[in-house]
Amino acid sequence: MSASIERPSRHKRIVRQTTTELVLAALRDRILSGEAAPGSPLRQESLADELGVSRIPVREALRLLSAEGLVDTIAHHGAFVSMISKAEVQEFFDIRKRLEPWIFCEAIPNLSEVELKRAEQLVDLMDTVEPERWGSLNWELHETLYRAAGRPAALSVVRTLHEKSERYFRFQIVNVPIRKQAHHEHVALIELCRSGEVDRAAIMLEQHIQGAACQILAIVERILDSNARQ
Repeated sequence: MSASIERPSRHKRIVRQTTTELVLAALRDRILSGEAAPGSPLRQESLADELGVSRIPVREALRLLSAEGLVDTIAHHGAFVSMISKAEVQEFFDIRKRLEPWIFCEAIPNLSEVELKRAEQLVDLMDTVEPERWGSLNWELHETLYRAAGRPAALSVVRTLHEKSERYFRFQIVNVPIRKQAHHEHVALIELCRSGEVDRAAIMLEQHIQGAACQILAIVERILDSNARQ
């Protein structure tokens, strides 16, 4: 008698997004893409009419965007797209330079070849995606290289910094030479992990973060100067 083979079910659970999640994604993309300019008002009634929803999911989405640092809510005046700030960029990257090399050093001895292969796949994928996806893939790459440190609290802090920095990555990554530079640096970091060169990897990561900070600060300064002349 032949043994019966249990086939995996073809039925997959369908996960539907809530109205608030859809509104949140739409508004976040407008802000990160620059379509909703820094300082521009976000009127609940107009957004509800435009998106075809009630004001309740719009209000909740704006609250969540405020928690992400993308929206400022001013009493009796409403919600506005948060202004971009050189000081904010500098602070984000100063913290990253101090925290990420330490996590990286902790992770490198524990990284598996499976994780390094996944990191390489992400680097290749980042070469072809649209700018709006680059920031999230960049975080996935760094998370893949840091997770083996076993420092969940520190990783959570770094994740928050990457999320808050995503709007600035959008300014940076449309530049093709910058994307190529990021590719080469990411590949080099992975190779240093593979060869176990912890000290060199930490130094290179700090330089990688500093380079990104300089590029983004230069772009933000140009945007601020352009806005000031208008």
